[in-house]
Amino acid sequence: MTPAERLKRLEEARNDDDSWTEWYRLSPMERWDESSKMWQFYLQIGGSLDPEPDPQSPFDAFMPRGAAPAYGRSSLRVLRRGGV
Repeated sequence: MTPAERLKRLEEARNDDDSWTEWYRLSPMERWDESSKMWQFYLQIGGSLDPEPDPQSPFDAFMPRGAAPAYGRSSLRVLRRGGV
């Protein structure tokens, strides 16, 4: 990125938000370090890196839907057997 492009992005960031300005002032290595800190925090609070299911994805058929029950049956159970 040329210095002129960087200044242009800084000006755009100033118009948007102060936090973006701080982000753009960081060097690429500093941004990388800050991003890794955010990912560590995300994982510590229970975040997951597993992809969410996307039924529109062409690869959806190949994604596992979850672990099979230990006893080999579906996880649904009958709540009431008698008539209504």
